[in-house]
Amino acid sequence: MLTRDGGATIAYHRLSGKGPGVVFMTGFMSDMTGSKALALEELCKARGQAFLRFDYRGHGASSDSFRNGCIGDWAEDAILALDELSEGPQVLVGSSMGGWIMLLTALARPLRVAGLVGIAPAPDFTENLIWPELTEAQRQTVASQGFVEIPSQYGEAPYLITRRLIEDGRTHLLLNKGPLPINVPVRIIQGMEDKDVPWKTALAIQNAVESQDVEITFVKNGGHRLSEPEDLSRLVRTVAALLDQVEV
Repeated sequence: MLTRDGGATIAYHRLSGKGPGVVFMTGFMSDMTGSKALALEELCKARGQAFLRFDYRGHGASSDSFRNGCIGDWAEDAILALDELSEGPQVLVGSSMGGWIMLLTALARPLRVAGLVGIAPAPDFTENLIWPELTEAQRQTVASQGFVEIPSQYGEAPYLITRRLIEDGRTHLLLNKGPLPINVPVRIIQGMEDKDVPWKTALAIQNAVESQDVEITFVKNGGHRLSEPEDLSRLVRTVAALLDQVEV
């Protein structure tokens, strides 16, 4: 556990090894025990590469309630984890919301980032994907009650959308800000059948970052999670190739 100022704790698993290391950033209401995180941990173990996975506050084994969190809080957690739990340049890997957190972290710590890999990355999703889909009644519930629950497509607990999540998200929007000063290699894996994050988001990220070394892999029949065995193999190959490129 990594203890924040104020006593909140961030749960993590870490492998020591050579650099650049890999830091995995999870998605919305997800945690560090998912198949993508574990597949990358095995890759790094086999290569002798440093690896870090962790849970944001309100997620997984970390403290606090999900309801209290927002993009800014979770980006702070990621930056703190990078600062305190890793050394030297790192390849950041972000899944879904983790892709937004990954970009915010890269902007905050440019000298610590050797490369980025986004898996269906979803920057600005609170404003561009969630808010437009809420009915007027749901928006009024957010305003009056402070939150609304919307069904998950995956048969799990409903998504909790809070007023703080929406309002804070608006202070961290990236795709409407012009060029992003990110100049490291960027790799994006995006399913064409993704019902949560439109494939054009990958193109928007490509156009937003200053880096000229950007490659997008579109998966014709891929959904949002990209966690089937062939998806995990593709992810591992992508991260391994990027590590080979950026290793000193």
